[in-house]
Amino acid sequence: MNTPESRLEALGIILPVPAAPVANYVACVQTGSTLIVSGQLPLLDGALFATGKLGGAVTVETAVQAARYSMINVIAQVKAAIGDLSRVKRVVRLGGFIACTPDFTAQATVMNGASDLAVAVFGEAGRHARSTVGVPSLPLDAPVEVEGLFEIA
Repeated sequence: MNTPESRLEALGIILPVPAAPVANYVACVQTGSTLIVSGQLPLLDGALFATGKLGGAVTVETAVQAARYSMINVIAQVKAAIGDLSRVKRVVRLGGFIACTPDFTAQATVMNGASDLAVAVFGEAGRHARSTVGVPSLPLDAPVEVEGLFEIA
């Protein structure tokens, strides 16, 4: 069967236990058929995959992988909120925040790590609108943070 869960398995991805919020917010909010996922950092096995800024110590290749890990964490939050990922009718929008120096301009390339995974997992329903913004810093010195908006059945 061609489901998001089977695609994750084929990609060798095991979803982690979703990270708990670290401040006064919730990981997800559902209103009607819309699920909003708060920004997720590139956690791998409970620790940041990388730290630092693009245009500094972090390479584009490392940041693309960080965006992918952030998206894995977004998907883990979605699964925890709705149970079956087949309930995702559409990945509506992804927002990416890239910690970088003022002269760094390849934010879109970095965010492709998240976008490519959304399409790989959700197929055509994974094609989404997107914003990618360079920022001076992110929580815990993470290089990337990804948030998502999903339509669910």
